[in-house]
Amino acid sequence: MRPLRADARRNRDRLLEVAVEAFTTPGRDVSLEAIAKAAGVGIGTLYRHFPTREALVEAAYRNEVARLCDVVPQLLAAAPPDRAMRTWMDRFVDYMTAKRGMLDTLRAIVASGGDPFAETKGRMRGAVEEFLTAGAEAGTLRSDLAAEDVLAALSGVTLAAGGPDQRDQAGRLLDLIMDGLRARG
Repeated sequence: MRPLRADARRNRDRLLEVAVEAFTTPGRDVSLEAIAKAAGVGIGTLYRHFPTREALVEAAYRNEVARLCDVVPQLLAAAPPDRAMRTWMDRFVDYMTAKRGMLDTLRAIVASGGDPFAETKGRMRGAVEEFLTAGAEAGTLRSDLAAEDVLAALSGVTLAAGGPDQRDQAGRLLDLIMDGLRARG
C-alpha cells in the first residue's frame, strides 16, 4: 500500500480527531455526515478512508492508543520520570474517556470477529515499563513495581472518576497513586 499524500494524510488525521471528539462528547451528533462536515471534508472523503462506521471507530481507537504510547519518549525527555509519568497518567484518563465513548461500537467489532484491542495491552504495558525503568534508574520511582499493577490502578481511577465532570477527583486519585509509586528515602 502506498503512503498517503500529504493532503490525504491531513484529511485522515482531521477525521480521526473529529471522530474521537464526537464519540466522547455526550449528546453530540455522531453521524458520519456530521463528522465529515466538522472535519471540513466531504462524505466521500470520509468513506474513502473509512468505509464503515466501525472502521472509523476502530481507526480512531487505535490512533488514540498510538498517541498515548508514542508520547512516552518526549515526556521522559522533558521531565524527570516521576513527573513525566504523572503527566502521562492524565493522558491515560483522557484516553479511557475516549474509549468509553466508543465502547459499544468496539464491542460490535469484537462480536463480528475483529479485535481492535489486539495490540493495546502490550503497548500500554510497554509504555508504563518505560516510565518505571527510567524512574528506577533515576531513583524517583520504586524498583519493585509491575506495569500491570500500575495499569490496573489507573483503570480503577477511570472507573471511579473517569467522567468529564470528575476530572478534579481523578487528578487527586492519580496524585495518590504517584505517591505510592515514588521511591522513598
